[in-house]
Amino acid sequence: MNLKTNFTTVNDHEQDKGSFSYKNIMGGVKQEQSDGPPPRAMSSDAAQEEHIRSLSVQPVKKRGWPKGKKRKKVLPNGPKAPVTGYVRFLNERREQIRAKHPDLPFPEITKRLGAEWSRLAPPDKQRFLDEAEREKLQYARELREYQQSESYQITSAKIQDKKVKREESPSVIINANSSGSAAQKVSDHLSNRFDVPIFTEEFLDQNKAREAELRRLRKANVEFEEQNALLQKHIADMYSAKERLEAELGQDELRTQTLHRHLLAIKHTLVSSLSSVALPGTGETPSLGTLDSYLSRLSGTLESNPHEHRALLAQLRDVLSHLDSEKL
Repeated sequence: MNLKTNFTTVNDHEQDKGSFSYKNIMGGVKQEQSDGPPPRAMSSDAAQEEHIRSLSVQPVKKRGWPKGKKRKKVLPNGPKAPVTGYVRFLNERREQIRAKHPDLPFPEITKRLGAEWSRLAPPDKQRFLDEAEREKLQYARELREYQQSESYQITSAKIQDKKVKREESPSVIINANSSGSAAQKVSDHLSNRFDVPIFTEEFLDQNKAREAELRRLRKANVEFEEQNALLQKHIADMYSAKERLEAELGQDELRTQTLHRHLLAIKHTLVSSLSSVALPGTGETPSLGTLDSYLSRLSGTLESNPHEHRALLAQLRDVLSHLDSEKL
């Protein structure tokens, strides 16, 4: 008895007793296979059923990131990546839906928002798309500025170093019993492993640029130190000149005070001696405040008409002859 005969028997049994389950069919197939000799080839129906059973007992694979699809790299300290117009719409409407329906699960919210986005009017939808486009342009501009900054260069160098260390860390285990072709593959793998990105033209150019920048900074530092030493010398010379000028100024002030006291003494002597000599016509005598004007008018009077004021001139000569020269 073969499989075909068994299925015929099962079909006759279904016509007599009604519906027959899939499990009973499989049981009949197993029983028939155990009773009769093993078949040489499995029919297409049995092979399909066996394939279904094998799929049912296989463990469910965990879903993860799609194979071959790279994750978008996030730049540390860089500008925030823009989102699409649809994501902007989701972010704006999700909280509103969640506030109205707090018990609604997240997948259902996303499903409703997707349907709402499909029904959204083109002008309303274009608003989100325009905002996303503006944010994309702003992100491109900020990204260019960030890539030209020193922070990006330092971060890129750190990431490159970590990548090199990560590639060098795992050890390569070579099987001693492997064939010559396997050993050749391992050798090729090792040669590729030493092809590290640190020896790329871009890295060498960047290294040369850094060294040139360091040389320039060292040279500028030496020049600044020389200028600083020269300025320190100038400052010391200026302090010395300031102290010398202050000393000379003190001496000049003392000399000025001495001359001022001597001038007052002369004025007092002249006022005292000329108190008896009155100006012709006015009868004015000198005082400390009017001594200068008195002497000026007296000199003008004597020079204008010396013959008329001969007696005044003789009196003035007599007074001046009795002045104490030591007090002057």
